[in-house]
Amino acid sequence: MVVDPKHASVNGRKRSQRPHTSPREVADELRARIRSGTLRAGQRMPTQARLADEFGVERGVVRQALYLLQTEHLLTNVSKGSPATVASDLGLSGAPTGPGAAPQPTMVALGPRIATAFAAPHVEIDALCLTSVSLNLAIGEGLRQIHAGRLNPAKIDVRVLLPGRDIDLAFPVSVEDREDDPVHERWLAQRNAQGQVLRHNLLALRATHGIDVHVSFRALPFTPPVKLYLLNGMEALFAYYTLTRRKEEIDHEHLELYDSEGTQSMLFAFEQGAGLRDTTFVEQSHLWFNALWETISSELALTG
Repeated sequence: MVVDPKHASVNGRKRSQRPHTSPREVADELRARIRSGTLRAGQRMPTQARLADEFGVERGVVRQALYLLQTEHLLTNVSKGSPATVASDLGLSGAPTGPGAAPQPTMVALGPRIATAFAAPHVEIDALCLTSVSLNLAIGEGLRQIHAGRLNPAKIDVRVLLPGRDIDLAFPVSVEDREDDPVHERWLAQRNAQGQVLRHNLLALRATHGIDVHVSFRALPFTPPVKLYLLNGMEALFAYYTLTRRKEEIDHEHLELYDSEGTQSMLFAFEQGAGLRDTTFVEQSHLWFNALWETISSELALTG
């Protein structure tokens, strides 16, 4: 049998016929080839054009997949020009992060996914959380890729739902009931500061790179027991806030409080197109977020 070179697959695999193959699906396949040794440490990857032809996708989809694998330290030298290289020390690579992979702490899993989302021409990130500290930390890699010239989205839209300043928070809160709760004041200061930093860093892209950026915050009338991140309409990342009772010194006062370490919350990933369960979860998460945004939430001013 004669195979037309332009339809030949890399490593003898059949070219995918799925019309809506996602960057994460491409990354999952390439990751499997790296971990199986089909693509060896130090080996140059096939060109983006060849990979795009194999998977039946645009080069931008391949590029997003390669950037994701670079954030996992499986590839190096990903750019629009020469082919990337399989990392020489694969023993330092992180665990797989595709659909069906085991959940990971927020600060392990969120950054690579947001970096991949930033490779899209129109970046859309919705977040519901207690503060935006995890989002702030995770978004750093995407910003670095933009400043390094490796990513260049045309538009970025970010919406964040946070608890309102005047509600009685379920947590963080002092174990002892008190009117002048310093735990609440510290949370409020952190919520405002983290939100201001997030907005500043994103809006700065207007001046430095001419990107159309919009960042919006709204206040919830309740304490969210979970955190949710929605990326480009394609992925939903979900984690529980698990409460602990611990002691801490705040304003020179030793207090016992109920709190949750959000950056360590285990993040579960659901992707559009990765099966009925995942697709339904992503769709319902968007409906839930939009309903909160458009109904019971209110304007939020990131001030004292």
